[in-house]
Amino acid sequence: MSIFILISMVVNAQEMTVTGKVTDESNMPIPGVNVIIQNTNSGASTDFEGNYSISVNKGDVLEFSALGFTSQTVIVDGQETINTRLVEDAKQLQEVVVVGYGSQRKSDITGSVSSIKSEELNAFPVLNAEQALQGRAAGVVVQSNNGGEPGAPISIKIRGNTSINASSAPLIVVDGFVGATMPQPNDIQSMEVLKDASATAIYGSRGSNGVVLVTTKRGRSGKLSIEINSNDSFQNTSGRLDLLNANEFAAYQQAINPAYVQGPADIDWQDRLYRSGKTQNRQFSISGGTDKINVYASGTYFSQEGVVINSDFERISFLSNIDAQLTDKLKVGFNLFGSRGAKEGVPTQSTGQTANGGGDDVTSLMFRFTPDLGIQDANGVNTINTVGDNVDNPYNIATEAINETKTDRYRANLYANYDILENLSFKSTFGFSSVNNTFGLFRPSTLTVTAGGVGGSATIENLKETNVLSENYLTYKTELGKGKLTFLAGYSYQKNTAETSSAGAQGFTSDSFSYRNLGAGSTQLIPTSSLTESEIQSQFGRLNFDFDDKYLVTATVRRDGASNFAKNQKHAFFPSGALGWKISNENFLKDNETLSNLKFRASYGVTGNQSIEPYQSLASFGSVFTPINGATVINVSPNQVANPDLKWESSYQTNIGLDLGLFKNRIAVSFDYYNIDTKDLIISDSSQPQYLGFLTAASLRNVGEVNNKGFEITFNTKNIITDDFSWTTDLNWSTNKNEFVTLLNGQDIFQNASPAYFNVPRTHVLREGEAVGVFWGYEYRGVYQGGDLPAGTAVLAGAATGDQLFTDLDGSGVISPSDQKIIGDPNPDWTIGFTNNVSYKNFDLNIFFQGVQGGDIMNLTNIQLFNGDSNATRDILNAWTPTNTNTNIPRAKLRAKQISSRFVEDGSYIRLKNIALGYNLPSDVIEKLGMDNVRFSVSGQNLLTFTNYSGLDPEVSYFGGGGAGTQKSNTFNGFDFGNYPTVQSVTFSLNLKF
Repeated sequence: MSIFILISMVVNAQEMTVTGKVTDESNMPIPGVNVIIQNTNSGASTDFEGNYSISVNKGDVLEFSALGFTSQTVIVDGQETINTRLVEDAKQLQEVVVVGYGSQRKSDITGSVSSIKSEELNAFPVLNAEQALQGRAAGVVVQSNNGGEPGAPISIKIRGNTSINASSAPLIVVDGFVGATMPQPNDIQSMEVLKDASATAIYGSRGSNGVVLVTTKRGRSGKLSIEINSNDSFQNTSGRLDLLNANEFAAYQQAINPAYVQGPADIDWQDRLYRSGKTQNRQFSISGGTDKINVYASGTYFSQEGVVINSDFERISFLSNIDAQLTDKLKVGFNLFGSRGAKEGVPTQSTGQTANGGGDDVTSLMFRFTPDLGIQDANGVNTINTVGDNVDNPYNIATEAINETKTDRYRANLYANYDILENLSFKSTFGFSSVNNTFGLFRPSTLTVTAGGVGGSATIENLKETNVLSENYLTYKTELGKGKLTFLAGYSYQKNTAETSSAGAQGFTSDSFSYRNLGAGSTQLIPTSSLTESEIQSQFGRLNFDFDDKYLVTATVRRDGASNFAKNQKHAFFPSGALGWKISNENFLKDNETLSNLKFRASYGVTGNQSIEPYQSLASFGSVFTPINGATVINVSPNQVANPDLKWESSYQTNIGLDLGLFKNRIAVSFDYYNIDTKDLIISDSSQPQYLGFLTAASLRNVGEVNNKGFEITFNTKNIITDDFSWTTDLNWSTNKNEFVTLLNGQDIFQNASPAYFNVPRTHVLREGEAVGVFWGYEYRGVYQGGDLPAGTAVLAGAATGDQLFTDLDGSGVISPSDQKIIGDPNPDWTIGFTNNVSYKNFDLNIFFQGVQGGDIMNLTNIQLFNGDSNATRDILNAWTPTNTNTNIPRAKLRAKQISSRFVEDGSYIRLKNIALGYNLPSDVIEKLGMDNVRFSVSGQNLLTFTNYSGLDPEVSYFGGGGAGTQKSNTFNGFDFGNYPTVQSVTFSLNLKF
């Protein structure tokens, strides 16, 4: 008995736990590495940060293996920590990327796909994952719709503007759910951007703007892993305008109107309205599982105090993934996502349609409002502007108005995957998502101008959207001699429903009710409500054939039927084909030590865009007010004419690419050229005569074509790789040139993006042979110095010495609208993203630059500030006077607002988007703490911007006098007015893993 006890003690004495981290040649962690004790069934796998833990005996041999890497073995000889670095298998290039309805080896991709890893998305803290895409993928342009506003939506465009009235936003697919909301960056495992028709045609009518595929993190077999991420950011505005103080302003106004009397105060409204902002982000996640069931769950809390007072945002979200292998053939899973966001906003980007001069816009009012007035007058009454527009002061608007939005988002997705045969599987998914949005607005009686002098006004709006998705598809895989065949066929059904309602009231006896007691208002506004439904049914298929690991063929087709379109055009086919040639696998290059990878890709296909509102092809009625027998009643009148032939916009896309790898892929380069012809553009046609009696004069028609073409280059290098030090570089560069090929009857389409109170009819034009949204106005030629006019110039009627000179295009001698021309192009020449990652032992450094070359900006803010009816920047001190004639700034004068090249500026910039320094505690220290990893980091965002633009920030996004409804428009580009300021941040982060 004693002998058996002794043997047992010896055996137990040999048992031990080994932990470690598996990285690649760039010292980046590798998740999903299999760590197996040779000749046994015992093993573990690495988590998302490459960490593992396994029970072993002395003398065991651990084998580390992962797709795309050469396997490695290590003998256990008493070590408690075994860190391993795997070398990429350059011959196989087995990295797997997600594509529509499946995944493929990266080496087998024939289309244009950019893959962004989790560590890139989380290189610096962002509000949402869309922001993390900026500068990460060639051909992808990401921009906030309102600067650094808390909770502002993000715009993504892939390969330019492919539409006018329909959306150019890409399709977002999260864990297979089409049209989903992006999860938090920390919950994302990988993100793929599908750009060409070969990659996107599987999504048919929704693929013309590109597709972003998001895969969230999932649990893995092994011990339970707990992770805590904490970020705290401290923010300030990235810049301020140098405005006139009270004395300078009074002198300026007295030069215009000698009777002007200076006010009693001296206020810099920027100081009163800007503050130091801050954000905090807390995320807690758990993951783990067995060989039968895996679980990942996380919860996130995010809050932001904006740099403008009373602008705040708060959000709580959760995500969970459960995957269960019920039998050898059946696997099921469940994905659940939810969030609640609450936004306390201040009005920005005014349409200019409220009060007497767009007076609800805090950000532009802080520049416009006179600096010699206080917040209240001597009687304690809120001040109103005394120069120019009759508006409330911006501080009172920011502190007294209420502007609240609450949004709940939920998504549930279930799947079942059944292996019918060894090479045939069936997958079925069912998903449901909902969005509930409540928007409340209140203007108290103390805001006498903004509230319209009606004793306070309040409105409340509700929106409920639901989305049901069901998809079923078969996947068949087989080998045919040297060939490998994969065939996919499926069916999809999706239904969207949107319900809206709104109500309002005016004339409140007390401001304390806000918008929560509309019945307290003496005047009830007319309520509104609506219901819209749309459906899309699709059949899709894809064939992939790989012959001898050299020659690749991809063929895709999708047939969509959408209720959005007319009865004659509800169905369409969207095919694509692609070829690939792995030249480096040919016998004459296979053993080349310099060339690791060389692959040629070519694709052509058709994708569609059906992003228009339902019922646009149908005849409809609208309500109007009509007097009958002295009383006003509501009547019904024809609203729009039917168009039974309204159909999809179709994009015909060509893509030619080359992938190159050198020196065991230490250098990897991808080149792509694309050409996209989008035909049957959906354009509003206003040519129908008004006497027909339709309330909406314009109806949608398919007339027009736009072309986008460009180059994309992605460059990745592993500059230095040693045991203690590594340095890698990632660069992407892309161009895009768009041009209208045809438009409705070849006629110019003029549009206006200025605030309504500007009273300017045109700011930009759509013209055949020109880029989308080029600026339209007068060509500024400097200051008129008196005497004879320079050749080819003229002045506005009534102008005098010191006024503006413009080019006289028609030779009439007087400036008139016929002298207007194209004066700028908001579309950039190229964009760039440049990242360097350096690590030394436990330290790592990330430096990320992002930039744009070209892309003009129409500085509407300066049109306002140099107009004479508001405050101005100190540049006005250099205005023309009889003793100061050597200047390009006209004399101080109250003048009508003019769109001219004087206010068109170069929007090029290079920005230090992020610089981050991180430190991981040594493994022996964290072992003593009983943890897997402890990481500290400090980072800075938007710390440096190199630009010649005179405004606050070159990343402008003013949506124009049409209001938020024009945010999705592709023609309102490059305008700057009243944007929420971009912020600079310093962030401190802590990551804990157990």
